Amino acid sequence: MTRDEALALVSERIPNKNLVNHCIATEVIMEALARHFELPADELERWALTGLLHDLDYAETAEDFERHGVVTVEELGESIDPEMAHAILAHADKAPRESLMDKALYAADPTTGFIVAAALVRPEKDLDGVKLKSLKKRWKEKAFARGASREQMAACADLELERDEFLTIALEAMQARREDIGL
Repeated sequence: MTRDEALALVSERIPNKNLVNHCIATEVIMEALARHFELPADELERWALTGLLHDLDYAETAEDFERHGVVTVEELGESIDPEMAHAILAHADKAPRESLMDKALYAADPTTGFIVAAALVRPEKDLDGVKLKSLKKRWKEKAFARGASREQMAACADLELERDEFLTIALEAMQARREDIGL
């Protein structure tokens, strides 16, 4: 599956533009993490596609979250490889987080919402002015971006990344592709 095919599928299946942007942001972070780990080019593409496709079934499973991830993997079938399928299942707690890809997707998923929330509270409402310092401050505020699980983001430690390094990788990746994300 190409990136264009995956994006068309996400755009077709997910009616909420913010959720489409979340999928793109997750794609961007996953690719940046693959670069950080110095993975080969074909791996960068696989990691990015996994991030882009990870919530493909969200609209369909919102009322039946036990099926989240499972529906995506069933529908994509052999158009994704087993490791990608496993990571999609693992991000939704339907499989153990074993591989580096599993762990990266699990930590990246809520990070997009956390960073977007930090952008939206700024007067300019864009990613340009968001800094690591403000993310660290907001991290401590339990009411801020309540849906972005700090525990899940802190699982970046399973990638042997310190929180600040992980947030920097994610933030810089999202800033570099801000137009694609809509911010």
